[in-house]
Amino acid sequence: MSTEHAEQALTPSSYITHHLSFNAKPIGDGSFWVLNYDSFIMSVLLGIVVMGLIWWVARSATTGVPSKGQAFVELIFSFVDEQVKNIFHGNRHSFIAPTALTVFLWVLAMNAMDFLPVDVMHHFVYAPLGLEHWRSVPTSDINTTFALALAVWILMIYFSIKVKGLGGWIHELFYAPFGGAKFFKPKSAIGFVGLLLSPLLFVANFAFNIIEYVSKPLSHSLRLFGNMYAGEVIFLLIGLWAATGLTGTIFGAILGAGWSIFHILIVALQAFIFMMLTVVYLAMAHESH
Repeated sequence: MSTEHAEQALTPSSYITHHLSFNAKPIGDGSFWVLNYDSFIMSVLLGIVVMGLIWWVARSATTGVPSKGQAFVELIFSFVDEQVKNIFHGNRHSFIAPTALTVFLWVLAMNAMDFLPVDVMHHFVYAPLGLEHWRSVPTSDINTTFALALAVWILMIYFSIKVKGLGGWIHELFYAPFGGAKFFKPKSAIGFVGLLLSPLLFVANFAFNIIEYVSKPLSHSLRLFGNMYAGEVIFLLIGLWAATGLTGTIFGAILGAGWSIFHILIVALQAFIFMMLTVVYLAMAHESH
């Protein structure tokens, strides 16, 4: 790296912009679709690694005294299964529990990439591969978190229609939460008023349900993205401070170690919250108002 480039990299704007830039590949004319292939490749690789490790441990599992790896995996399995059992009261082992386990481990692995020192990875891994910049944390990309949230959203609608039927799902859109004409007795005065107001209730019910359906993937994705993106920026600011001199290096190392310890909680907690919201949304899809 040239001296001029190194000096530019130490300015807050250029340093942070450099490490937060994506390797984007336009799709088509690039006016709308763009693929951040560093986020995509890291997501796929981490999914393969995590599921491969789980498969390897499960393949070598024994009924006797478990190994340390088997005991750790069984602990994770039981933890996730217990969380799902407290929320979902159907046959959780057919789909819900495996999905929750997959989401938790996958998001946890993607979040954990935030612990990789960006400058070390750049100089010793990415630069030798000819990559000027590379985003190692897929969940700090809004496209990744929104794709995960949309997948859960599609599953939620699928199970709502599967459990209640298409007619039952549409009926719920217009009759929940305030009900409609069928809930009023037309022979009473209150029932007569309710009968007159039922078209307005249909509109209100539909509006509230549409808002709910739109807000779920937004809150689901933005919560994870915001926390991981903020954590990545803080690591970059600490690294920038550490490059200012001996004093900055000492305090940067102390702050970096402290933030890394605190970030362990954030990484695990955000994976847990994303998993729990996934289970809650899928459980709500199986229930009727």
